[in-house]
Amino acid sequence: MLTVFLALAGCSQTNKPITSESTGIWNEYIVYPLSWLIKEAAYLLGGSFGLSIIIVTILIRLVILPLMIKQTKSSKAMQALQPEMKALREKYSSKDQKTQQKLQQETMALFQKHGVNPMAGCFPLIIQMPILIGFYHAIMRTREIAEGSFLWFDLGEKDPFYILPIVAGITTFIQQKIMMAGTANQNPQMAMMVWMMPIMIVIFAISFPSALSLYWVVGNIFMIVQTYFIKAPDIKAQETGKAGGTKK
Repeated sequence: MLTVFLALAGCSQTNKPITSESTGIWNEYIVYPLSWLIKEAAYLLGGSFGLSIIIVTILIRLVILPLMIKQTKSSKAMQALQPEMKALREKYSSKDQKTQQKLQQETMALFQKHGVNPMAGCFPLIIQMPILIGFYHAIMRTREIAEGSFLWFDLGEKDPFYILPIVAGITTFIQQKIMMAGTANQNPQMAMMVWMMPIMIVIFAISFPSALSLYWVVGNIFMIVQTYFIKAPDIKAQETGKAGGTKK
């Protein structure tokens, strides 16, 4: 709901330049700070708004890193509980209201027993969506950024060669695969999302300014490195276990 509110709060002001005089919670606490940060970083980097967006993206990722680590660990914990959750669903397979209430109670008790918060994985998304929308507004409503260029593309325009949207999709796929790696029993719905998410990102990225695709690509690369280092012990342990089983 917060994301929807913020999006609606700013959607009517897309064509209004953002300045220090802009009023409203959305402008004062999301759009203008992002615009100011991107411009200040660009000035320090010799006027390159493309490099500025890369640096600001990394800074934002570092700020929300604790939440992202928590999300990854929560995902690992949820995957570990899949066999027990499957057993509960089989035990309470009846669709009547009383049985389903019992299933919910047992599931919540299971989460509490293992200290797992099923909503923890949503927190980073709730944080990131206003930032992503804020980036869009900061780019489109700040003339210097919208008119800037980087490599082969204009930051305020779509990528003419669709390279960034494709790279955004590929890095999203890699990030999803690494997130799922080391999981013995994959949920079919989660496995489907590995393919659906990259496709959705490509479709959206084709329609949005290149600066947003750049933000997404840099953020994905950051997530790939972060997720690899968090999950590497589990992946190596599983590979070692398979190797040991093969030798036997």
